[in-house]
Amino acid sequence: MRILSGLLAVAAGFAAAPLLAQTVSSGTSTAQGSSNRCAVNSGLGNWSGKPSWNGWGAGLANARFQNAAGAQLALEQVSRLQLKWAFGFPGAKAVYGQPTVIAGRVFLGVDTGSVYSIDAVTGCSYWSFQASGPVRSAISIGPGRTPGEYLAYFGDLKANVYALNAATGEQIWKMQADPHAEAKITGAPQLYQNRLYVPVASGEEAAAVDATYQCCTFRGSVIALDAFTGRQIWKTYIIPETPKTAGKNAKGTQQFGPAGGGVWNSPTIDPQRHALYVGTGDGYTQPAAKTTDSVLALDLATGKVLWSVQDLAGDAWVVSCIDGRGTPDNCPKNAGPDFDFGASPILRTLPNGKVILVAGQKSGIVWAHDPDRKGAVIWKTSVASKQPGPQGQINFGGSADERNAYFGLDSGGVVALSLTNGERLWFTDIQPDSGRHGGHDAAVSTIPGVLFSGGWDGILRALSTADGKILWTFDMMKDFQTVNGVPARGGSMGSSGPTVAGGMVFAGAGYPGVQNGRNGNVLLAFAAE
Repeated sequence: MRILSGLLAVAAGFAAAPLLAQTVSSGTSTAQGSSNRCAVNSGLGNWSGKPSWNGWGAGLANARFQNAAGAQLALEQVSRLQLKWAFGFPGAKAVYGQPTVIAGRVFLGVDTGSVYSIDAVTGCSYWSFQASGPVRSAISIGPGRTPGEYLAYFGDLKANVYALNAATGEQIWKMQADPHAEAKITGAPQLYQNRLYVPVASGEEAAAVDATYQCCTFRGSVIALDAFTGRQIWKTYIIPETPKTAGKNAKGTQQFGPAGGGVWNSPTIDPQRHALYVGTGDGYTQPAAKTTDSVLALDLATGKVLWSVQDLAGDAWVVSCIDGRGTPDNCPKNAGPDFDFGASPILRTLPNGKVILVAGQKSGIVWAHDPDRKGAVIWKTSVASKQPGPQGQINFGGSADERNAYFGLDSGGVVALSLTNGERLWFTDIQPDSGRHGGHDAAVSTIPGVLFSGGWDGILRALSTADGKILWTFDMMKDFQTVNGVPARGGSMGSSGPTVAGGMVFAGAGYPGVQNGRNGNVLLAFAAE
């Protein structure tokens, strides 16, 4: 068996489209429901330079790429990956969050609002915390005010932002990012220089199904917080105008606008240009604002919009626009096609030194923008074989190494594009076994030579980044014996992706989403024999 040197070193001495929030209690920190609580909890120690996957994109650039030193998993070892342990989440029906790996610990949130800290090597649990709403965002870890203190940051589907002591799970602060009843935090807060940058989206698209709902008043935003106190420093609305009355629908319900522009993705940080980048959602009302379905750059210090490029104009849509679902009364005229930017923009430097910002859109178009020319389009490539519907083609995120970008597709399969010119390098068509839902909407992740992708069919796969050949598969859609004694079954991966650090691969299995995926309540950890 291969020695897991990176994670064992830091573990020495120790024994998871709009979602509707559930009602959960909040504010407790325990190792609840655990028969395998870690015998010793001596803190995170100094984990600088040790293998980690922090937050959504494994770095400020949101490239979802783990280098060789961090991965400690070589191409030739991937075919020998074996399940090392499984952890069951009590009461959960969906693993919303994505595993964050820091200091030999895995941090993850689920649909019950529970957030967990788990030993990466053994699967024992250090603590769990109960948030006020389901937790879909990845968790970001950073230093606190005192030496040796680290804080864990995340948001929930009731638009609350939290900072916990990462070693103990104790709540340090909590704040509400937006007072709107439908506001939600789905993208991971991004931490940089003691500021926490938080994206805010909403479920108002779904609320509009009700003809008596006064549609629509939510505006997406990004907020900057003091990381130590939660104090708001600035807030920038994607749509600057405050919604105003705009007539009534056929049922006589008052209407409002403009609205929309939710930010579903984790912000990308560009220290060199002192900028923050996000992709924005569609409008909920017509006319759709010029900052919807766009890539935006904000000033890190002030939140001022530095530039905005709209890659699809006039896209206004709510769930009532889908034929046969609810009433069309709140559906905007000339609606759709609902082609948000759900995925974080990826900041990459080309071999010639040129910096580009790569953004995959639900339309199936991948855009490369120039941050030095106010976001001017460098190239664009369509990877959709046909016009997708509202379910989209690229949803939760791609990955990029030094030369290529990779995206999972809702229609099934994974595609590779050249970062230099957008040329399509290879495509691997992956279709599910009979009776299983197909598609690869979950974010993909890469290490040198290998791409990891989880599908709606519940299969976790490793592909060669050179040619797309499938190197390894694991069926997660089954029952597992868990280290904590909780009955668990794996399911679909439809949003958050797998993560890799210290010779191990971690995947949360179970995300039904809005596409009839399979529920699940398990975290799986793999290592090479």
